[in-house]
Amino acid sequence: MQRLAGKRIVVTGGTTGIGYASAERFVAEGATVLLTGQSAERVAQAATALGEQATGLVVDQSNLDSVHALAEAVRARFGALDVLFLNAGVAVPAATDAETESGFDRQFTINVKAPFFIMQALAPALASGASVIVNTTTLTSLGMPGMATYSASKAALRSLVRTWAAEYVGRGVRVNAIAPGPVETPIYAKLGLDEAGMQAWATQILGNVPMKRFASADEIAGAAAFLASADSAYMTGEELTLDGGWASV
Repeated sequence: MQRLAGKRIVVTGGTTGIGYASAERFVAEGATVLLTGQSAERVAQAATALGEQATGLVVDQSNLDSVHALAEAVRARFGALDVLFLNAGVAVPAATDAETESGFDRQFTINVKAPFFIMQALAPALASGASVIVNTTTLTSLGMPGMATYSASKAALRSLVRTWAAEYVGRGVRVNAIAPGPVETPIYAKLGLDEAGMQAWATQILGNVPMKRFASADEIAGAAAFLASADSAYMTGEELTLDGGWASV
């Protein structure tokens, strides 16, 4: 079923994990996708793998000039935009008493400031009926030691979803969030833990997840495709939680 036939979509952080799986799903459902990433090599590889319906652009989310270049590329490539998936983010675990200013600033820059200014830059291009999807986390509903800065940054994003939903509803633009729980993605390899630490961390999490497994990136991509499609036409300001029951059971 091609629910997204003819849709023009931007996916930030679209080279791996949830972003790539979502871009793949969007293309499979008929969309044309522009994906972003920081590595020119990974951007090229992802775009090539997705085929002629996809193009890639290197974007440094911490640099507003790069964000403005993205907006120019969208206007040149698409003219107007039907779906914006603000997916890119970072997680750097640190206990509150061990957090550094640089660690705090990096997470808020990538997870909050960058999506805010990407939304600002691309909002004029959003077509009537467009869907904006924001990747948050189930940790906005749960407390996890060592994740204070990350969780706070994602909570700020959740707040932005509500505000943007109110601000853009008059233009027919919907804004919703996806809140993943534990997902099998490369982001965990970037947490700075050794193999034993990663195993201990995963075991601890799975002990609290009723379904006793991590989600696949494809499962999250399915929710993204739903929010991108007309099937979610009467939703705005909402957050879909996909966490195996972690926050609810």
